[in-house]
Amino acid sequence: MEDANKTKHKKSNPGPRYAWPMGGWFTIFFIVPIAIIVCYSFMKRDVYGGVVHEFTLKAYRQMLDAAYGKIFLRTLWIAAVSSFVTILLALPCGYAIARSRHQTLFLILVIIPFLTNSLIRIFAWMTILGDNGLLNSLLRFFWNLANSLGLASGENFIPHKFMFTQGAIIVVSIYMYLPYAILPIFTAVDRFDFSLLEAARDLGATKTQSMLKVLIPGIRSGILSAMIFTFIPIFGQYTVPQMVGGKDSYMLGNIIVDQVQKVRNWPLASSFSLVITVISVAAILWMFTSNKKEESLKKNSSKEDAAADTNTPFLARTLANSIDANQSGANGGGVK
Repeated sequence: MEDANKTKHKKSNPGPRYAWPMGGWFTIFFIVPIAIIVCYSFMKRDVYGGVVHEFTLKAYRQMLDAAYGKIFLRTLWIAAVSSFVTILLALPCGYAIARSRHQTLFLILVIIPFLTNSLIRIFAWMTILGDNGLLNSLLRFFWNLANSLGLASGENFIPHKFMFTQGAIIVVSIYMYLPYAILPIFTAVDRFDFSLLEAARDLGATKTQSMLKVLIPGIRSGILSAMIFTFIPIFGQYTVPQMVGGKDSYMLGNIIVDQVQKVRNWPLASSFSLVITVISVAAILWMFTSNKKEESLKKNSSKEDAAADTNTPFLARTLANSIDANQSGANGGGVK
């Protein structure tokens, strides 16, 4: 009877039918474009643009050029530095929001930048970092003030070059992707058991030691998610280096766009896109593997705690009986 009910339930289960639309969307807009990129990367470039359907590894041999290697290392360095600084800023922000009574208000303030177009935010930073922008205006004011007080020598103020540098790309990238780091760290801190910090303090750890050795490992999943959510977009970004970067700030995203729009070398652009895709997928798989290991460790520790709690009464009764037996034996020996 139970087997018949299970068979009937499986036949009437509408889950697979509901999954078809999502599976179709995923196939058309994700798997098919990646398959096209993979195929194009192994084809020959056409003289008039497009590709010739002929298998070749020329695009991957071109990627080994020293100039492209330099751009790859530059992109990797900018993405790594930007992600590292972003996470350093997101850690205290996520901790403060999680411990605050006004979580909703602060989360709204974090999400507000998402409501504006990214180009508008980049243009705002261009007005700040430009030669006549806010920073140089402040420097000019203090220069004139120091000059009037006789504390500075020189007649003309020379604006500092903030724009069209790698530093400008790093600063704007940190601003653009800081919310992506704050939200997962906030989620991890909000689920953290803060009684562990009190236990660490009771065992003699300082506040800094308890933060570094207890809190940081406890929110490791949130930090890993923040690393992925910031490093991958920065590694493949195009708009920020195009608008605030200079000739020495050329990144992989710029190569891909130029190879498609200007040079019309689709195989080389596809090979670079495939490299970014592989790095992104590897990073995501690494994050999933780390999270699974952490979850398995937590499950094992919870099972051990449950077993310890279950065995505690039995151990207590055994210990009490042994103590009573020893005491009765000692008393009996005294009577004899």
